[in-house]
Amino acid sequence: MTAGQHRGEVALVTGANKGIGKEIARRLAAEGMTVYVGARDEARGRAAERELAGAGGDVRFLPLDVTDDDQVGAAVQRIEGEAGRLDVLVNNAGVVVEWGIPVTGITAEQMRQVYEVNVFGVVAVTNACVPLLRKSDAPRIVNLSSPLGSLHLLTDEGNPIATRGLLPYSSSKAALNAVTVLFANALREDGIRVNAVNPGLVATDLNARSPHRNATRTPDQGAEVPVELALMGADAPTGAFLGDGGPEGGSVHAVVPW
Repeated sequence: MTAGQHRGEVALVTGANKGIGKEIARRLAAEGMTVYVGARDEARGRAAERELAGAGGDVRFLPLDVTDDDQVGAAVQRIEGEAGRLDVLVNNAGVVVEWGIPVTGITAEQMRQVYEVNVFGVVAVTNACVPLLRKSDAPRIVNLSSPLGSLHLLTDEGNPIATRGLLPYSSSKAALNAVTVLFANALREDGIRVNAVNPGLVATDLNARSPHRNATRTPDQGAEVPVELALMGADAPTGAFLGDGGPEGGSVHAVVPW
């Protein structure tokens, strides 16, 4: 906890109806923020709103499919009308479709499906939110990435990351890392801090079909690094890829290789 210094701030977390996203929303609400829970599924979004608000937080469900430009626009208009600004944007929504499919069996349509959420959706939501972020005294953007998008690790034949063969997911996270750096550079003069984070290997629905079912971290543990970056102020780093030292935890400030 940060002694109430974030009370009254406003946050948007995409894909926040379950898993890491919901835990990020829970923690930010506990800091006194108004948290918009972005979710495609209304029933799950409403359920998350009730659960998190039941703990005393100001949590508001926001219909948000990051691949739908109309919904993105409507979401930003609602935040502007109700709160007038945005202090924190957490781009958490993500998908993986290729468990069990070899690299040579991936179709262009599967690539498009993943990129629509993991890359294009992040760009759409971020661009739409920039005007509201500029109204904050210390705006922060946190993008949920993965070491599976690290070209350094993917080219290390001795590293398990290099054996996963997740063509759409890994390449989309590599693209997201580049998107993170480019936004960090473009928004630096505005004081908007933009970073990518590795939450570690977390037991979530996204990993449920993985043949490598060794996820030992909980969504609460996976939320630690994203929340820490979301709570940093104007002295936060920007254009960085930070993690927690691996699936079992470790240094919260471990730099993940690009």
